[in-house]
Parts: sequence; structure tokens; C-alpha cells
Amino acid sequence: MSTELLTESEIAEAVATLPDWTCTGSTLTRTLEAGSFLSGIELVGAVAEVAEAADHHPDIDIRWRKITFALSTHSAGGLTRLDVSLAHEIDRLAPRFS
Repeated sequence: MSTELLTESEIAEAVATLPDWTCTGSTLTRTLEAGSFLSGIELVGAVAEVAEAADHHPDIDIRWRKITFALSTHSAGGLTRLDVSLAHEIDRLAPRFS
């Protein structure tokens, strides 16, 4: 998958397909609330497996049941298709842990 930076219009298109995510500067962010602390940790583990397979790793903040994922391709200096793809994968996984 391309690590080419997305254009402003590509970012707008991507954000439109990710209603639970916010885009601030060069970062996509979503905070989820898991059903329990352990469910939140399991969600982080599931996302870690997907991220490791894609060799693209999110910043993750855990606050009891609230998990915040921040996505940006640091090596490219902004948002790429890798970030959008991982955001969709997180959206796919999240309902199993709420």
C-alpha cells in the first residue's frame, strides 16, 4: 500500500467514510469505549495484530475503558492510505469489544 501523502481532497473523501474519526492536522483520531478494561486490552491486541501484519503502527492511549487510536504515517510526514486502511480495520474490529 502506498505511503504517498494524501491530498487535501483525498483526506476529505477518506474522513467522509470514517464518521467516528476526527482529522486534526496530519492525524486521524478515534476514541472508543470498551465493555470493560480487559475488553479494551483485547481490542488493543487485535489492532496490534492487524497493525503488525501491515507494518503500520498506531499511537494508542489507554484510559480504563477508553482507548484512543491516533493514526499518521510518521515516515511520510502525514496521512497516507495506510492510515485510512487501518482506521477501517479498527472500525471493523471495535464492535466485538464494546
